[in-house]
Amino acid sequence: MSGTGSKEDGRGRLGAMVSGLAVAVGCVLFLGGFAWAAVVYQPYTIPTDSMSPTVTPGDRVLAERIDGADVRRGDVVVFTDQVWGATPMVKRVVGVGGDKVACCDREGRLTVNGTPVDEPYLDRGSAAASGKAPASPQDFSATVPRGQIFLLGDERATSLDSRVHLQDAGEGSVPLSAVQARVDAVAWPMDGMIDRPSSFAALPGGVSAAGPLPLQLGAILVGVVLILFGAVYGPVAARLGRRGTTAGAAR
Repeated sequence: MSGTGSKEDGRGRLGAMVSGLAVAVGCVLFLGGFAWAAVVYQPYTIPTDSMSPTVTPGDRVLAERIDGADVRRGDVVVFTDQVWGATPMVKRVVGVGGDKVACCDREGRLTVNGTPVDEPYLDRGSAAASGKAPASPQDFSATVPRGQIFLLGDERATSLDSRVHLQDAGEGSVPLSAVQARVDAVAWPMDGMIDRPSSFAALPGGVSAAGPLPLQLGAILVGVVLILFGAVYGPVAARLGRRGTTAGAAR
């Protein structure tokens, strides 16, 4: 009897140890993932349709806190500038310091330093005779000063963006220091990550790397799985151990 009890106690201790370890690691990953995300990201609610169809009014997005030096062409950024009204705005960066941004070429595309840029995130429709509306209803050209960025909304027909401020000293540009964050994902509705446009990748500086949100969500998910596993494994292992002991005694 003492030998049987020892085996049962051993299984129980092993099950409890594995269960406790799984729960402990799961809690670290779960809470750590949330804490990491809270430090890196800030939530933001889209107020207008100026960035449609990429994001629409009422969408809840997650924006990665970044320094202005990390901004690249194609990024969708949250920024605040006194000239633009001193309220947080969301626009897409299409030009950085030294760029000449113009629109439109013969095919209705935006150009950066003379290079045409295809913009698949735009809803260009089929209004033009060529089958697509131009990337901007009005032609424009601007040279971006060093340390500044040129921003456009994805809804080019209604967006109040750098084109409205072309007569300002910076030809519509905004200082890099005005940037607060880069939009990485739409949290609600759950549309997922916002891709970096490959059309800007061939230009000097390329595009920015994706943020750590997938890793953070992965850590949270693995943490939940481990917590559930640990909560179930201990009692199940103990029960199986008791069944095995009872079966052995019956023989």
